[in-house]
Amino acid sequence: MVRRRSRVQFPPEALFQQELEKDGMTMLASFKEYVERLQLEQLFNKLGAADPETLAETVEHFTVKEAEKRDQIVRNYFGQSGVRRIVDAITRCLLEQLRLPREGKVLDVGAGTGFFTVRVARKVRAEIPNVSFYAMDLTPAMLLSLAKKKADIVPFVGLAENIRGSIEQTRKHFIVPFKFDAVFSTLMLHHSTRPERFFESIKETLKKHGKAVVVDLCEHSFEEFRTEMGDVHLGFKPENIQAMARRHLADVKVEKLPGICCESSGRSAEIFIATMKNFP
Repeated sequence: MVRRRSRVQFPPEALFQQELEKDGMTMLASFKEYVERLQLEQLFNKLGAADPETLAETVEHFTVKEAEKRDQIVRNYFGQSGVRRIVDAITRCLLEQLRLPREGKVLDVGAGTGFFTVRVARKVRAEIPNVSFYAMDLTPAMLLSLAKKKADIVPFVGLAENIRGSIEQTRKHFIVPFKFDAVFSTLMLHHSTRPERFFESIKETLKKHGKAVVVDLCEHSFEEFRTEMGDVHLGFKPENIQAMARRHLADVKVEKLPGICCESSGRSAEIFIATMKNFP
C-alpha cells in the first residue's frame, strides 16, 4: 500500500524525530529545513493570532535587529550576576516542591535564542539528568540560534497565546508532547498582545499539578522601549499579573527579584517572578 504524501513534503514524523535526536549538526539541518518550509502568516492565522500583521512585524524586528546579537543584548541588560540570579530563581522553582519527575518534560515559551533555556536546562539536568527540554518561539531566526548551541533542546515555532494549537501544528512535522510537567517564560510576556490569554494557554498545556514560572518586567515609563525593543507593554504591575494568573491557575505567587534590573543606557526596570501550578 502506497501512502499518499501531503502537499508539503515534510519528513515522516518518526524520521524527523530521529533526526532531531542525533548530533547537533543534524538537528540544526533538520530545523533549518523545517523553518524554511513554514509559512508564518498562514501559521499565525491558524493559531488565531489577534493581529497577524503586528506579529509579522515583531518577527521581522527580531530577525533583522536582534537574532544574532540577542545573547549579548541580554548580557548587557543584566550583567553576569543578574543573569545568574534569574537562572537560579527559575531553576529553584522547577526543582523545589512538586519536584520534576525523573523523565520530566519542560517547555520554555518565548525562548528566543535559548539564552535562559540553555542555562536553566544545564542546572536542572545536573540534578535530574533525564529531563527533556523544549523551546517555543514565534521567531525562527531566534530558534536557529538556539539550535546552533547543540544543547539537546528541541525548538519549534509557535504562539504563546495558543501553546496547544502551536503543538498541534508542530506535530504535523515532528513529535512534541501535548502536556508538560513545567512551563517557564523569561521576558516574553511584555511582547504578548494578549497577556491574560497566555496564562490560559499555560493551563491548557500543563499536566495535573504541573507548575509554571514567569519572569518579566515590572511596570516602567520608558515609552521608547516599544520602538527600540519591540515591546508591546511597558511592564506589568505585580498585582495585575496575580489577578490574570489566578483566573486560570492555582497557588499564584508574584514577587519582585530585588537587585536585578533591566538596564539599557542608564534606564532601569525592576523584575518580577511569578509561580503558579495547574489545578489538580
